[in-house]
Amino acid sequence: MDQVDDILAQWNRERPDLDVAPMGLIGRANRVSQHLGREMEKTFAAHGLNFASFDVLATLRRSGPPYALSPGDLSATMMITSGTMTNRVDQLEKAGLVERRLNPDDRRSFIVSLTDKGFATIDAAVTDHVATQTRIVSMLTKEERVALDALLSKFLVGFESV
Repeated sequence: MDQVDDILAQWNRERPDLDVAPMGLIGRANRVSQHLGREMEKTFAAHGLNFASFDVLATLRRSGPPYALSPGDLSATMMITSGTMTNRVDQLEKAGLVERRLNPDDRRSFIVSLTDKGFATIDAAVTDHVATQTRIVSMLTKEERVALDALLSKFLVGFESV
């Protein structure tokens, strides 16, 4: 039994006319997400990062050489507004992790690229991030992880294909 079971029992007692089973699924998903976020934030903090800064650096790193994208491409990939992206890039630039350079294909715009320090930081952070994720999911068997991943993917596609 988990804490969501207690909440469901209370609603079943108070409102037996309602099927609160979806509340359990969504409540558990939210609570698990909070736990996952806290664990990963600890890893990011060990590298002087937070989720937002890690996200920008990781997006640049996984884009491959030359590890540079336009702010628009970054925003689209990360599903954030251009204002939010500007703020994130400003902070990362102050920390020496990224730099803005003129776009060689369009002199009216610029691209954001990893600095050497940014590359080293994100490589170390990703290594630790994967170790944290491995530790977090280790409470499930491989088969359970595969099944949960498939179900979550199906659920996510239901939202993202709309």
